[in-house]
Amino acid sequence: MRFYTNNRTLLVFLLTGLCGRAAAQQRPDTAMATHSLEEVIVQENRLAAPLKAANRNITIISRKQIDALAVTSINEVLAFVPGLDVRQRGPGGVQADIGIDGGTFDQTLVLLNGIKITDPQTGHNIMNLPVSLEDVDHIEVLRGAAARVYGINALNGAINIITRQPKETGAVVRANVGSSFKKDEKNKLYSGYGVGATGTLMTGNTGQSLSLNANSGNGYRYNTAYDNYRAFYQGVFQPAANHDVRALAGFVKNSYGANGFYAAPGDKESEESVKTFLAAVSDKIQINKSWEMTPRVSYRYTEDNYLYVKQNKAGANLHDNNIVDAELNNRFETAIGSFGTGAEARYEAINSNNLGKHERTNIGIYGEYKSKADKRFSFSVGGYLNYNSAYGWQFFPGADAGFNITSDLKLYANIGTAQRLPTYTDLYYKSPAILGNANLGVEKATYMEAGLRKYSGKFSYSGSVFYRQISDFIDYVKDSLPQPWQPQNFQRADTKGFSLQTGYATTFASGVFNSFAANAGYNYLSPSFKGDDNSKKISRYVIESLRHQLTAGVRASLLQHWMVSATARYNMRINYKDYTVVDARIAYQQRRFQVYADANNLLDVTYVEAGAVPMPGRWVTLGGTVKF
Repeated sequence: MRFYTNNRTLLVFLLTGLCGRAAAQQRPDTAMATHSLEEVIVQENRLAAPLKAANRNITIISRKQIDALAVTSINEVLAFVPGLDVRQRGPGGVQADIGIDGGTFDQTLVLLNGIKITDPQTGHNIMNLPVSLEDVDHIEVLRGAAARVYGINALNGAINIITRQPKETGAVVRANVGSSFKKDEKNKLYSGYGVGATGTLMTGNTGQSLSLNANSGNGYRYNTAYDNYRAFYQGVFQPAANHDVRALAGFVKNSYGANGFYAAPGDKESEESVKTFLAAVSDKIQINKSWEMTPRVSYRYTEDNYLYVKQNKAGANLHDNNIVDAELNNRFETAIGSFGTGAEARYEAINSNNLGKHERTNIGIYGEYKSKADKRFSFSVGGYLNYNSAYGWQFFPGADAGFNITSDLKLYANIGTAQRLPTYTDLYYKSPAILGNANLGVEKATYMEAGLRKYSGKFSYSGSVFYRQISDFIDYVKDSLPQPWQPQNFQRADTKGFSLQTGYATTFASGVFNSFAANAGYNYLSPSFKGDDNSKKISRYVIESLRHQLTAGVRASLLQHWMVSATARYNMRINYKDYTVVDARIAYQQRRFQVYADANNLLDVTYVEAGAVPMPGRWVTLGGTVKF
């Protein structure tokens, strides 16, 4: 490590002033909590409501906040959300595991416009999405067990990525190039580039868009070169006044050298290619004034091709996954509040040369009631009844309540339950490094939280405390180093923690500065394990969860067209060294074009987020966007 606690002074300085997630040059936004976000409609599948009315811990990352960050991928954006543990294995969104509040990557549910991206093979592939960062409108992060809201696998929370919808005819072209200015074994600079374009066509009551993106590079150390190609289509159709039909289809091919990704140090020559196709269509039907019905069907196919030694194709693992999902959501508005009811059915199948051929079916039925939100006190209560062909029937209730102390200050509390199904990798994987366990049961969680938040005005803040209990917790363990890892259900995993966030934003009527925004966030976790005697076992994931996490930043727009921002994040893991990463961006923007320069990892820190994979050092990127 080149940067440790002796540089904490810089971090403290950043916490008191640095960070910019708000990108608007016309009006300010603080990161993660602002006056402009309080009326954002949280896009839950069932009883959607404005953020201001929500009684749970929900973070909204707006498009303007994203534009101010020195990032090129969705993974990098999520790394700045307190409570999210984004464990990347390379640059450019190559591969990342996402945990929430100390949970593992298999316990997090990722959605795209409400469509579940759960992967029955492995949670390592949930971020293999067909959308690029430029396609994103905003991101919703819901912390806590959320079966009542999203169904199965939302054990620790959910991340819902909402895409930009077609609004006007036009086109956007973008490009970037970056380098660490270090050389590989062939004396060639480590570098990467990205190019993309989006076209939108509006005709009458129809809007369609197509986005194409390519990212490629020779990596940042031996065998980390990558090629990433994405295509994403969206269509919005209104055949009648009471119908809102939406369709999407996307494809992504993500190929990369996987040096040290999963089985270090023996996998120095490994390589992986993951292809994903996703398609969905839904129709929001206004049956009458008080009844809204939304049917939706989706299909997802993933091919994961992993080579332990790429030169001779040794240790080949080829997995084909097919997932079909159908759901029907209903919303009823009455004089006493909103009611939501519906059902979903999900079929998952895998054909793998390592895991074998397997399939399972999941059926869920839910009901929920939400009181009127225009009163000082509000609450909601509901439950999710789930049947899985492998694990039978289970019921997951939940409730929340909120009290408006003032018009913009809310006290809230919630309790939720959820489950996580073992993946096929957990159950059946066989290799010298990992041995599956076909006897695994489901993980179950109970989550309780209380918090206070203020989103209005120039100054915003929020704070919450939570307690989570997971029974039959699944962790990969072994008794000694020579043994392979094997997943096992331990009796119980308890986690306590709290989170604090604050932000400030203002504008200036005249002068050099047009607007200024700053924010800071802190997250603390205290996990413990009870039940089975695992004190002598070596854990693969538990000991790597975060203990302390701080994020901070500042953003300023000046001279009408310039924007500068800086961000910092500090992580301290259990049984691992702490590190701080600082990024910065400067951008010049006119109505039809923008150019920017990013500097990532300014302090050139050596750090690890996942396994034995060192992350890139200092990296500089130049890019631009042109609108037509």
